[in-house]
Amino acid sequence: MTGLDYFSWVVFICIFATLIVGFVVLAKLPGKIATNNGHPQARAITTAGWLGLLFTGGIGWIIAMVWAQMEATAGDSGGTDAQARIAALEAELAALKEASQ
Repeated sequence: MTGLDYFSWVVFICIFATLIVGFVVLAKLPGKIATNNGHPQARAITTAGWLGLLFTGGIGWIIAMVWAQMEATAGDSGGTDAQARIAALEAELAALKEASQ
């Protein structure tokens, strides 16, 4: 093998590594956007991004990107919002118990 053959193999390996890294970065992107936006379903969006890029030819990935950009509505209560409501209800229940005694 000549020096040009070795050089072509190095170029081929660099291109292959770049494609792999690019694929991983693209697959993670919807989940990162959802996490940064504080989306309550960020883990599901991350999974949809990976599966959408792997199995649907990118269509599912596009849906995951749109889903990651959507803001949570009042019905989409995340874990912290639900915990705050439970704590408020427990405090109200304790106040009612004290008032009845």
